[in-house]
Amino acid sequence: MNLFNYNGKLFKSGTAVIGPATRGLRYGDGVFETMRSAKGQLAMPDEHFARLWKGMNALHFDIPAHFSPAGLTDEILKLVEKNRHTEAARLRLTVFRGEGGLYDPVNHFPNYFIESWELQAGNGAGDGKTMNSNGLVLDIYRDAKKSCDILSNLKHNNFLPYTMAALYAKEQKCNDAIVLNSFGRVCDTTIANIFIIKQGRLFTPSLAEGCVAGITRKELIRQLNTIDLQVTEGELTVSDLLEADELFLTNSIQGIRWVQRIGETEYGNELTAKIYSSLIATIC
Repeated sequence: MNLFNYNGKLFKSGTAVIGPATRGLRYGDGVFETMRSAKGQLAMPDEHFARLWKGMNALHFDIPAHFSPAGLTDEILKLVEKNRHTEAARLRLTVFRGEGGLYDPVNHFPNYFIESWELQAGNGAGDGKTMNSNGLVLDIYRDAKKSCDILSNLKHNNFLPYTMAALYAKEQKCNDAIVLNSFGRVCDTTIANIFIIKQGRLFTPSLAEGCVAGITRKELIRQLNTIDLQVTEGELTVSDLLEADELFLTNSIQGIRWVQRIGETEYGNELTAKIYSSLIATIC
């Protein structure tokens, strides 16, 4: 049975440790990071903790001195070892406000959970080192839109548009669903950022379009400059997606995954495969 960490103490999976007055449960009042570890080392920890701290500051947490990236890293790796996930693991660090009503929280200090799950290697299944041989099948979720505001780029716990899009993808027997922003343009997917390739050029929604500020997204854009492939960040419409030559997704757990089909539209992966083979070792 897996263990999880709650505020620095380990508990068996399924143990109840918070009550109904917790603001993280009542209001989704918090942020989280999904990370990957391999051989007892976190992938791109500085980037993940920088995004986490940005989120906590945006949500007006009071961050005590002892709550630090170094201390959290130590607790994460101890949990990985306890759960025997040292080879490769998916990690979730959730930070949330404690008890209180909407206008009267007891305090603004961060509470946190750390969870870990073992990652299986091979065929893009989650190790981030192997490109998926079978392309993903996506659909477009239209019933709820992602807003474009100061919270949009954060990984915050108010996750309903993505949750409903994930349910929709499962109902449609798809691998993932594309989430649109409040203007009806492409934002991201339930778990990844989106890149398209058209006539050898790369495009991705800008952060102003409301997508999560993905760690792999950021690093890939930077690294593509080293092989003379520029990425244009801007607005992407659904028509842009359907007229693209190739389409791929990025996230911190699975690296780069190519998309084979959206509806009746099919995509190749020639340039995606070249990008993958050139850069995957540097972005994961």
